[in-house]
Amino acid sequence: MGKTIAAAEFQAKCLRIINDMSEDGEAVTITNRGRPVALLSPVRPAREVRSIIGAMEGSVLAYDDPFLPATGPADRGSTP
Repeated sequence: MGKTIAAAEFQAKCLRIINDMSEDGEAVTITNRGRPVALLSPVRPAREVRSIIGAMEGSVLAYDDPFLPATGPADRGSTP
């Protein structure tokens, strides 16, 4: 569930609490007079965004004639 801490204690120790949270990855619920008022959670690292340019590099093993259709007659079905 995570840690729970009073707002006054969070105010006094916020930098240490944030550093601890970044190490253990555990969210912290901040309370005021026993009632939860805020939830502090660690930021998850964003996935690396790759460029679309070059994404298919190395996926074509052989390409003999660039003017031939990409599919064969069996792939196209039975069209007249």
